[in-house]
Amino acid sequence: MFQPSPWRADFPAIAALQRQHQTYLDSAATTQKPQALLDAMSHYYTQGAANVHRAQHLPGALATQAFESSRAKVAAWLNTGDAGQIIFTHGATSALNLLAYGLEHGLQPGDEIAVSALEHHANLLPWQQLAQRRNLRLVVLPLDAQGQIDLNQALQLIGPRTRLLAVSQLSNVLGTWQPLPALLAHARAQGALSVVDGAQGVVHGRHDVQQLGCDFYVFSSHKLYGPDGVGVLYGRTEALRQLRHWQFGGEMVQVADYDQASFRPAPLGFEAGTPPIAGVIGLGASLDYLCALDPAAVAAHEGLLHRHLLRGLTERDGVRLLASPQVALASFVVEGVHNADIAHLLTEQGIAVRAGHHCAMPLLKSMGLEGAIRVSLALYNDSDDLQRFFDALDQGLELLR
Repeated sequence: MFQPSPWRADFPAIAALQRQHQTYLDSAATTQKPQALLDAMSHYYTQGAANVHRAQHLPGALATQAFESSRAKVAAWLNTGDAGQIIFTHGATSALNLLAYGLEHGLQPGDEIAVSALEHHANLLPWQQLAQRRNLRLVVLPLDAQGQIDLNQALQLIGPRTRLLAVSQLSNVLGTWQPLPALLAHARAQGALSVVDGAQGVVHGRHDVQQLGCDFYVFSSHKLYGPDGVGVLYGRTEALRQLRHWQFGGEMVQVADYDQASFRPAPLGFEAGTPPIAGVIGLGASLDYLCALDPAAVAAHEGLLHRHLLRGLTERDGVRLLASPQVALASFVVEGVHNADIAHLLTEQGIAVRAGHHCAMPLLKSMGLEGAIRVSLALYNDSDDLQRFFDALDQGLELLR
């Protein structure tokens, strides 16, 4: 049964890709952009670009107003209650590195950092390297058979020596939501700070960080139908006060002379130099676009497509799903066939999917795999996209087996 997307026409790149005979099924890596974003960024560049927070002239005032308006929109999207809790970075990876360096001063040899076995490299390597620098213990929380953090074991491993818990909200490989409320509450009871990597989860539904109960939450704009080069770091006010500055330059200074300097608090104190102004304005436009949609209709559309994807994969001989994906993506392997070979044949037929270790190499290694194929969906996909994928996959399997 044909399932059209009522929002497909809002994304001009989808029509352009169709003209190139390409079917885009890699939105977990980056999403296509709505016309509203393109219009907002074009307006900034064509009507007078200017720097923010530092000019008295009209173009500077207008740019600052648009920039800070986007900060308020992000705060509303996450229900932070305070736009001052939103720091703009250059991506989720940048935000996580900021946290790793900004919190380092409060950690002592023998302290523990807990991460899960499914983390993206961006939420593993900063903590791994911090642990090596400070002689800390990195504790890896194991998974259960469904691809979720094993809650019983995790509650045993997060103890009085745990100073920080860093976990993904939604696995970029397995497509599984993680049991965050219980994990975060337990970490808080142990006196540990918590960091949630929302890079994959933020685009699927609305997530209330106050209700979630985390100290920090990070995501990348480009996975939320926004521009690349922009990231968001949310922090509770009390948690942000524990951060030390890690980059230095213009606009984050209160007073400076040749011998010493004092620095602004969050958010501006952690936005040294000229920020990605057009990108931040574009993110605000993307949030305006998303807020105007019916969230129930989006969830229903993506849910129907996801069920179609899972059903089609499980019906094919030799295809094995990794874990039990719950939303918008599915990773799989084919018995006796290398994932790169499948990806090559799909690419030749105009199907854009992801292949490899998905920046989660330790997870794939723990599963005895070198890599997998990942198909990921967005609100602009429709059932025709999936049919083209299945037709291409069948042709590829016929050639390879």
